[in-house]
Amino acid sequence: MSKVTRLFDFPYYQLEKFNLDIAFSTKYGNEWVNTSSQEYVDKVNQFSRGLLRLGIQPNDKIAAITNTNRTEWHIADIGILQTGAQNVPIYPTISEEDYEYILNHSGASYCFVSDDDILEKLNAVKQNIPNLKEVYSFKDLKGVKNWNEVLELGKDDSNQNEVEKRKEAVKPDDLATIIYTSGTTGRPKGVMLSHDNIVSNVLASEERVPLDSGDKALSFLPICHIFERMVVYLYQYCGIKIYFAESIDKISDNLKEVKPHVMTVVPRLLEKVYDKIYAKGAELSGIKKKLFFWAIELGHKFQPYDANGGWYKFKLGIARKLVFSKWQKGLGGNLKIMVSGSAALQPRLSRVFGAANIPVMEGYGLTETSPVIAVNDQNNRGWKIGTVGKMLPGVDVKIAQDGEILCKGPNVMIGYYKNEEKTKEVVNDGYFHTGDIGEIDNEGFLKITDRKKEMFKTSGGKYIAPQLIENLMKQSRFIEQIMVMGEGEKMPTALIQPNFEFIQEWAKRHGVALGDSQKEMIANPKLIERIQEEVDLYNKKFGHWEQIKRFELTPDEWSIEEGHLTPTLKLKRRIIKEKYIDLYNKIYEHK
Repeated sequence: MSKVTRLFDFPYYQLEKFNLDIAFSTKYGNEWVNTSSQEYVDKVNQFSRGLLRLGIQPNDKIAAITNTNRTEWHIADIGILQTGAQNVPIYPTISEEDYEYILNHSGASYCFVSDDDILEKLNAVKQNIPNLKEVYSFKDLKGVKNWNEVLELGKDDSNQNEVEKRKEAVKPDDLATIIYTSGTTGRPKGVMLSHDNIVSNVLASEERVPLDSGDKALSFLPICHIFERMVVYLYQYCGIKIYFAESIDKISDNLKEVKPHVMTVVPRLLEKVYDKIYAKGAELSGIKKKLFFWAIELGHKFQPYDANGGWYKFKLGIARKLVFSKWQKGLGGNLKIMVSGSAALQPRLSRVFGAANIPVMEGYGLTETSPVIAVNDQNNRGWKIGTVGKMLPGVDVKIAQDGEILCKGPNVMIGYYKNEEKTKEVVNDGYFHTGDIGEIDNEGFLKITDRKKEMFKTSGGKYIAPQLIENLMKQSRFIEQIMVMGEGEKMPTALIQPNFEFIQEWAKRHGVALGDSQKEMIANPKLIERIQEEVDLYNKKFGHWEQIKRFELTPDEWSIEEGHLTPTLKLKRRIIKEKYIDLYNKIYEHK
């Protein structure tokens, strides 16, 4: 097993090279339950044998929907792949209609779910999915079979030779998984990824991971997303012990229990962590408060590789000892590195966490590229704040005339499932058209400047790159979410969802009576005036034509559940505009 060429080779490689006592650990009730490398491999084979006895054939599709990451998902994943079938992971938070569409479109014959919430959604549309033979649950739920029944079917190992034959028949170029991307518009598209697509990405990423075997990882980003899934394969390849967080709400407790060395994050989570730390600092008084804000100010100037010189390094040493060490402790005390993906990371967060000695390596990619195209690397002077790092070895990137990032390499998808037309639209000469605008600097670092599809022109013919403006404005503690608008209009404007938690603190400190409901809050003239100050401040960083001339506040919090955001927390621009069409019309005085 010296060479990994297919996804199901990872567990065997880990067993041979590291033989961990803890390959995975999941918390049930109050207890962390560990699975060793040996148990992992044994259960995977048992699961494959059970699937064969259910009649699973090569190229059958098996869906998995889970609200939390868990050991069972990974056993099922490898168990499915070993039979030559494909795993179709589904986002738990999408609508019932999308469940129905994906299960029908993929032709999934079985579906594994994690809990009652998902089962309820699935049951609501099950009668419209003729191909679905059976649903199994990872938990003990009423009215549905348990996944242990499949394991039970595979207890007798007399058909293991059939599993071995199936494994041998799977080639690196064969389809491994179909991942349905939650587009900001229209029906989800099924991205077909081969074993080699993902394996090549894991092996190319490995040299950028400054970790040692036996280190611990905390995994909590959705496993149905290729980012976390590829990283979990990478952990397995590097001999990292993987602990699955219970939920986003319990992540703080889990960090303290597990004390991980590594975790993947999305910028939104880092923003929330930073805001909490900042709020605690604001509650301090006297010398402690002065020290806290001195350290933050110092942190905002941080540059890697001691680029700020000896005097800065000396001051940073003091700040790390007196202030930043407490941040590290709050995150478990052992974090060596965080890897950020899925959206643009604000450089100030990169700087302040770097100063706190918890470096965040920002990367970039898409589901269609398995996913990593480029990622920062703390070693080899490969870390540059404000960029997404250098391209992975074997991945070729060029910038088209209109600025679009084009990518070619073993990581580029096979295509969209049952949709050749859409595949041809995005893949030309082997180059995948990412839809992102970017540039490569003279040191080979890639910088993303905007989404091609999201750029728009005002009626004056000026191009506006909304993400640039949004990312900067979101640095304000008053602004939780913002969407810049103005296509075909005379000026750019914005809808803003205020950070209600922070606003209540601000109101208390300044004696502002905001009212009880969020609707009353956003109508408060003092708050509107204060947010206007924030907008004016950030507007100074943009050309006159790009500045936000007017804005309206929205009363509710934007969420995945309510349809404002995709599962990877990107804005669903068309839907947000529809939801607040009255505010849009008010801004532009459309009658």
